[in-house]
Amino acid sequence: MMLRIRTISRLTGIREATLRAWERRYGFPRPLRSEGNNYRVYSREEVEAVRRVVRLIQLDGLAVSEAIAQVVSSPLKSMPGAERLQERFWGAAMLLDEDELSRVLDEAQRSMDVDTYCDGFLLPLLREMATRVDVAREHLASGYIRQRLRQVLSSLESTAGGPRVLLACPRGDSHEGGLLGLAVQLKRKGWRTTFLGADTPAEALRVACEQVRPDFVALSFVHGRSPEEFLTVLAEALQACALSSVVVGGPGAREHLKTVFTLGAQFAESSQELIALWNQVRTAQNRP
Repeated sequence: MMLRIRTISRLTGIREATLRAWERRYGFPRPLRSEGNNYRVYSREEVEAVRRVVRLIQLDGLAVSEAIAQVVSSPLKSMPGAERLQERFWGAAMLLDEDELSRVLDEAQRSMDVDTYCDGFLLPLLREMATRVDVAREHLASGYIRQRLRQVLSSLESTAGGPRVLLACPRGDSHEGGLLGLAVQLKRKGWRTTFLGADTPAEALRVACEQVRPDFVALSFVHGRSPEEFLTVLAEALQACALSSVVVGGPGAREHLKTVFTLGAQFAESSQELIALWNQVRTAQNRP
């Protein structure tokens, strides 16, 4: 896919005049010329190279000349496999190129073990999403990552007799990607998982808890809420899950830790912390 300079400017946030000035001064980027009308056209790799320069300038504080020199000296093809795939992923997301997104994720899955694929590739992409792309591109790209995490989750076999966890986002919270990552991590560690996903009302939590009798309910609060709203939503969820221990996580809960503990829930930042809480509960239950 070859792109005009107007498109490159829109995708990278760099004015057309600036791109032409860089080309004259630094020989970067390096467009081709379209047949017939002799317009500047750019490859996908050139687009991503410009975006890398922009990140080095904005995030690392490099001068334009330094950023361009660094990108030119380490082209995408020379990067380590995972880093190269991540850059290709962001480039595809910026272009809303679903075919390329699929190709990148397929290649990553083939070349990595499941731990690296999930913990070292998919989840870091998900965490960076809000700072790397706009809302439209975030919706598209995060949807692909959630789909892949669901595939991994469903492909893992449950361990008979392992602790059972019910995972859900409470009502009003649709950001389930991190919770999917937690479900994959716990299932790989021998837990039996029931994943309800985004925007789960209290009544659905109640029905699920009565059915599966989980040892833990993990609730992910990503969406920011007022103290009053958070109190109401968490209280509803705790009442629905009254027979199970409830652990909450996410930035939306971190803002209201006092409320979390006052209502009798627990807080965990990771699968390791959740497992540690479970071990504490199990130890307490086994005391004479």
